[in-house]
Amino acid sequence: MTDLADILCGPIVRALDSQRLLLWLVTSHNKPVTATLSVALKEVIEESVQVGTHAYLRRLTLIPEQAFENNQYIEYDIEIGGHQLQQLAPHLLYEGANCPGCVYKAQIERLLHGSCRRPHHPAADGLVRVDHELARTYHQPELRPALLLHSGDQVYVDDVAGPMLQAIHQIIERLELFDEVIEGAPIESSFALRQHQKNFYGRDALLPDTEVNAAITKRFFGGVRKPIFTSSNAANHLITLNEMIAMYLLSWSPTPWKMVNLYAPASLTAKQLNRFNQELTNIDDFSCNLAQVARAMANIPNYMIFDDHDITDDWNLSALWEESAYQHPFSKRIVGNALIGYLLCQAWGNTTDKVDELIKQANSIRVNAGTYDSAEQDALIEELLTFEGWGYTIARTPAVIVLDTRTQRWRSEKSRAKPSGLMDWEALTSFQSKIIDHTAVIVVSPAPMFGVKLIEAIQEVFTLFGKPLLVDAENWMAHQGSAEVMLNIFSHRKTPQHFTILSGDVHYSFVYDVALKHRKQSPEICQITSSGIKNQFPDSLLEWLDRLNRWLFAPYSPLNWFTKRRRFRVFPRLPSERSAGERLWNQAGIGFVEFSDDGTPKHIKQLNATGGECAFEPSHRAKGAEP
Repeated sequence: MTDLADILCGPIVRALDSQRLLLWLVTSHNKPVTATLSVALKEVIEESVQVGTHAYLRRLTLIPEQAFENNQYIEYDIEIGGHQLQQLAPHLLYEGANCPGCVYKAQIERLLHGSCRRPHHPAADGLVRVDHELARTYHQPELRPALLLHSGDQVYVDDVAGPMLQAIHQIIERLELFDEVIEGAPIESSFALRQHQKNFYGRDALLPDTEVNAAITKRFFGGVRKPIFTSSNAANHLITLNEMIAMYLLSWSPTPWKMVNLYAPASLTAKQLNRFNQELTNIDDFSCNLAQVARAMANIPNYMIFDDHDITDDWNLSALWEESAYQHPFSKRIVGNALIGYLLCQAWGNTTDKVDELIKQANSIRVNAGTYDSAEQDALIEELLTFEGWGYTIARTPAVIVLDTRTQRWRSEKSRAKPSGLMDWEALTSFQSKIIDHTAVIVVSPAPMFGVKLIEAIQEVFTLFGKPLLVDAENWMAHQGSAEVMLNIFSHRKTPQHFTILSGDVHYSFVYDVALKHRKQSPEICQITSSGIKNQFPDSLLEWLDRLNRWLFAPYSPLNWFTKRRRFRVFPRLPSERSAGERLWNQAGIGFVEFSDDGTPKHIKQLNATGGECAFEPSHRAKGAEP
């Protein structure tokens, strides 16, 4: 196929430190790629994984002759067949630039962070706002953010719009992404899935042991057969590895969209057709802005960690969920395929060595007549499901500790159906060892460590009645053991004095200052929740939850004594754009944090996707405000 663009996606700037720059991209061929820097280049290490006849995922490690200096602006370029990025991907260049570039910052003065980017949500895309910010500071490298942290749900493989699924299948066909054989399923292969009558808006009937909507939770806790895929939006849940890869390309690049033609399939019912057309409007808006998204990701270091929607809703929620999912070959393959997609498209760019052996194994899966070897694919999935190296540290000042809160869970000792702790004792002990003796750290926790008390209380009540799935009962306080260990870490005498927590997941934004009660030298803990990049909580519901939370958990309310964090005082910062007393901000966008020299947050804002911003003012501790 000769009419394909050389570069299908990227390059995306990934890990950057004083010794190297990582670039991730997807090409339609395996022709030689030449990379250059604006400084003397010592070595380029190129690695690739072929995922289709016309699809090669590539990671380029660019090592300079001399270490990058703080605040140094670094331009890079890629040449393929005599053409550079000016010709290959001109949408990646800012006005007046000859090639993309990024800034190395040893000291983190500013950063951007966010999560939850759902393509067919009607909200605007917060990554477009990142592009605006980078364009605004293009000629002022010293003002550029040090990095962009994606803290979960970069893709929604469990909640896919009909038009997006159609685009995914067209990309699979155009790029000839490799197929696979599927065992224990109503369909025998990925090719058969695309031909199946339940392919559009009917996949919930194909998923193992599951029923749709309200019946899901009843079956989960009430019968012998347990459901595995719990999303209420699972009608188009992605299943195969080639679908996962295509989803990433369509989420990050405008180029694949030039190869698709969206139209309503003739097999749709009237109800499905109406849904398809509604989703098509939002998907059109999403795809039209991808040139700006791609430009942003090509001009700032991007670090990523998964949350549940990157894999499937309620991923590893409880021991019972894990038992159900991993004992069934079909569900295990679906979860495993999503993990392979995460490995290749997200984790591979976070570090230079942690996942290298997994990448080698992914690259060695044999392909016979365009189809993966099923045994080798399953062997890779087994490795991924037991891998304990997804979390990582970004070497900066302050150090950034990115937590894996999904795969090292603390299972409930009381009941397999109760929510697991987000990290087990060993993982939390390892986390503590990484932060001890630092004066300041930034911790990325996909879910807030200190959530809204009322919402956590509602989740706990539903859990007591055996229905945690109804309210997505996944928070740090849902499990006694992990909650106590995490809170003890904050109480430890060697905990960093300046402790910033960055989180997302909940689809609204808020900021808490946290202090230990009865200690004069309490660490300064600031939790900043920014969510979502392209998702929002229902406005009216959030407003009522906000009000009830303030009434029920006022500073002197006796209900505070029943919470697990009663040893701490929590002081909410008030959003500048809300009426007096309201604490939650509900606009899609991206979080912005500016730090003082000692590593404490100085300015905290939510940059709205549609323009404007909301600042979170310093809390008034003298008033003793409690969330």
